[in-house]
Amino acid sequence: MQTKKTKKNMMHMTHITTITNRGENTLHYFDNAATSWPKPEVVYATHDRILRQAGNAGRGVNRASLQAGRGLLFTRKSLSALFGITDSERIVFTQNVTEALNVGLQGLLKPGDHVLISSLEHNAVVRPLEYLKAKGVSYTAVPCSHDGLLTIDDVEACIQQNTRLFCFTHASNVLGRILPIAELGQVAKKHNCLFMVDAAQSAGVIPIHVDTMQIDFLAFTGHKSLMGPQGVGGFYTRPGLKINPLIFGGTGLHSLTLEQPDTWPEGMESGTRNTPGIAALGSSVDFILNEGLDKIRKHELDLMSLLLEGLRAIPEIRILGPDDPKLRVGLVSCIFNHFTPDEVALELDHRFDIVTRSGLHCAPLAHRTAGTIDQGALRISLNYFQNDDDIRGLLDALKAIVGG
Repeated sequence: MQTKKTKKNMMHMTHITTITNRGENTLHYFDNAATSWPKPEVVYATHDRILRQAGNAGRGVNRASLQAGRGLLFTRKSLSALFGITDSERIVFTQNVTEALNVGLQGLLKPGDHVLISSLEHNAVVRPLEYLKAKGVSYTAVPCSHDGLLTIDDVEACIQQNTRLFCFTHASNVLGRILPIAELGQVAKKHNCLFMVDAAQSAGVIPIHVDTMQIDFLAFTGHKSLMGPQGVGGFYTRPGLKINPLIFGGTGLHSLTLEQPDTWPEGMESGTRNTPGIAALGSSVDFILNEGLDKIRKHELDLMSLLLEGLRAIPEIRILGPDDPKLRVGLVSCIFNHFTPDEVALELDHRFDIVTRSGLHCAPLAHRTAGTIDQGALRISLNYFQNDDDIRGLLDALKAIVGG
């Protein structure tokens, strides 16, 4: 007789075999809030081209090094155009948005500082703040409604005398709710607080302008709605804002001094950067700029409207987050009356080759806000290359699994 553990392991191995054997043409991918797929063709082509070239950016005056450096410069300028940044040297590359947020939180905060966040924040914000609590930093999570509504009155009520930083997600990775970043920036400025924005779920689909939104620190990742490769992210800081580096080492400049150079962006980018990935990100940002954010957002809203309408027609399903698609980015989390999110996700994967995400999505605060901390949720997230038929196919699969 097989043990429960053995059965579980066999199921896991069967799942791996299924993924390995199926082709990309049969895969219906709805996990874009985790990482987007597919990418624009230019992303694949750029990554392959740069990877085949010699050179390490910022390491010497040889032609190969200078050519590699041009790829980083190109991407900084493309991101500057997307985010309304006037000085592209204020953009620093990291491996992802988590590293970027750690640089900001650990590099800006000092003992005695207080931070305001929302009750929707990702662990990429919460865990660094928990770490900093032992060093004398405190934080308050401003409560949101069960569907993610954050009011400015509630934010102002939580401000303390030692509040130094507002750190808010632009859009929840669980509820999809878009937070009022422009208004939050005004409140932060009024109270002489720094304003940090986590744009993991919004960059590339929701307009961001760092000056008009009063953003002092913008953290982004390349592999979600920016449609670039994994392993690339970064942050912007306004001119004059002093931040301590998270990592110290070789920068390619000022090698004689044993102290970390205070130059931007080199002083914040110790070690070799992911040159092929950064160049590929620049290509994806250029693709977004050429398509236009308005066009990308309209397509997302069209798909979201069809998806929400179809989900509401299935009695077994309860949708989390706001009803109005205009109040959310392109993701919907839901729970079920008689099924767990894991059960539905596995059935979608095994029977229909449909990839979604179940669980707590690294955001327990958001699930406590939504009342789903004990079970998590099934998250469906969209991409620019999907169409109405993709949405209808997903809805048909859900009906086949849960009824309706």
